Amino acid sequence: MYTCLIVDDENKSIETLSKILLEYCDNKVQILGIANNIDEAYPLILSLKPNIVFLDIEMPFGSGFDLLEKFDKIDFQVIFTTGFDQYAITAIKFSALDYLLKPINIQEVKDAVAKAIRNIESRQLNDNFKILLENLRKPKNTTNKIPLPVINGLELVQIDQIVHCQADEDYTHLFLKDGTKKVVTKSIKDFEELLTEYGFFRIHHSFLINKFYIKKYTKGEGGSVITELDTEIPVSRRRKVEFLQWLNEL
Repeated sequence: MYTCLIVDDENKSIETLSKILLEYCDNKVQILGIANNIDEAYPLILSLKPNIVFLDIEMPFGSGFDLLEKFDKIDFQVIFTTGFDQYAITAIKFSALDYLLKPINIQEVKDAVAKAIRNIESRQLNDNFKILLENLRKPKNTTNKIPLPVINGLELVQIDQIVHCQADEDYTHLFLKDGTKKVVTKSIKDFEELLTEYGFFRIHHSFLINKFYIKKYTKGEGGSVITELDTEIPVSRRRKVEFLQWLNEL
């Protein structure tokens, strides 16, 4: 059996999560303790050494991210829990880490626990916390890094190095400034959600483009753009008006 610690300042959330872990996770996880803030959580993690920490993001007297900053090395799995905080959620997604959105859902808890256990059994610790904390210090900065789930692992790439993304069924091809291409096991919709606020626009159902690399727009039924890599990409007729408005606002 694996062990966990719950860090949350809301008793209702603690009760809900505890009940789900006890009743729906097949006795795979034992709750070692509960902390209501980071000052309580830090010594408990050091002494109890849980395999998994369920970590609320928004708490009085310090956030869940502040707690992680206290550790030189994070040798436990973290599953974040949060209300609607879009920026925090985006940062967590960028770092390829897990989170539960309140109110907590039974199936999402089961899935997150199963993934954490797989990581523990394969001795795969989360090495993406540094990326997460760096990105949080630089909100909406195009030099932020994103971990890409490529075929043989994870690869870190700066956002400002991505010229455009192209859909390929359940995969996405990322074309980088240096002319290289990465094949990533995420859909283009995932990248649209992550990158839109960083200056990317979905100009076609198959293409997402970085505004910093648009060299030219050519008129037509939908038209097309030429990138700094001299790649011509079609603009869908449906997105043309919105795209041109977006382009004129840059």
